[in-house]
Amino acid sequence: MNQLFSSIEAAPLKEDVDIVIPTIRSLDFLEQWRPFLKHYHLIIVQDGDPSINIRVPEGYDYELYNRNDINRILGPRANCISYKDGGCRCFGFMVSKKKYIYTIDDDCFVAKDPSGKEINVIAQHIKNLETPSTPHYFNTLYDPFRDGTDFVRGYPFSLREGVTTAISHGLWLNIPDYDAPTQLVKPRERNIRYVDAVMTIPKGVLYPMCGMNLAFNRELIGPAMYFGLMGEGQPISRYDDMWAGWAAKVVCDHLGFGVKTGLPYVWHSKASNPFVNLKKEHKGLHWQEEMVPFFQNLRLSKESDTAAKCYMELSKMTKEKLTEVDPYFENLADAMVAWIEAWEELNPPVDGKDVKAK
Repeated sequence: MNQLFSSIEAAPLKEDVDIVIPTIRSLDFLEQWRPFLKHYHLIIVQDGDPSINIRVPEGYDYELYNRNDINRILGPRANCISYKDGGCRCFGFMVSKKKYIYTIDDDCFVAKDPSGKEINVIAQHIKNLETPSTPHYFNTLYDPFRDGTDFVRGYPFSLREGVTTAISHGLWLNIPDYDAPTQLVKPRERNIRYVDAVMTIPKGVLYPMCGMNLAFNRELIGPAMYFGLMGEGQPISRYDDMWAGWAAKVVCDHLGFGVKTGLPYVWHSKASNPFVNLKKEHKGLHWQEEMVPFFQNLRLSKESDTAAKCYMELSKMTKEKLTEVDPYFENLADAMVAWIEAWEELNPPVDGKDVKAK
């Protein structure tokens, strides 16, 4: 096995990874994560009231931003960052300067595999991101770059090199990531199945991305990882990661990057209130029937050869196509433009260059 991933105590690429955590409370959950996260830099985005003091366990290297900081740094563009919604985490993506981002929710803990061994999520996510994806032809043994597996008979040799992986989408044990109606009809359901697999999501196929256990290559896809305009003051919430997932997947497909899902798992400790969630989600439950076909059918132009250019083009399409669903989407499209403008101000291209499609 590659030495980079051979030890559960390893901190692979610690100089290239930022951990982004959105929160409204003290981060005592980090005590359990200490063996795996202690070597990494944390970017904590405090949601809600900035006067509340957030406690971070001693020994961690971190930056802490609250709403006052967001307003100060982004100025008139600060309104593009969601308030009282997990989507505030994308501010951490913007201010990071690292190649990779891992983002986790503060109600997620270290999970164990079936042998009882604690799972090093960072090591697995980095392995997913550092090995190719295969979006153009499905391998029935899932990820052919894992130890003990390979491409099966009949897999074209011309496609075996794969493409660069931009997103690694991890899963969760215990509390599933359900919407409010499913929570209400299955209040006691728990995910106890550990599926030992990583697979590439095929090109042209969307998926519901969950932000609670997620890693991505910020250099390749960062500008497309915008978690929307959600929460207080908006008619929708809890769709921030869905919007980012649909948009980023379309951009990945266009630019020739790959998306993986599966390992690693975290332990999701608590279920949110389904009645509160229903109030937050109810418009999204209707709008997703329009949003998903929108993303399935859109085609980006050849001129959009970076994630930022793709997202600017996507903002125009959002305004043109989705505003007829609800006026909210015009505001969202404007926020998408503000997001890219703020991103480029804080992250100017190095030597006038940006990461382009192959």
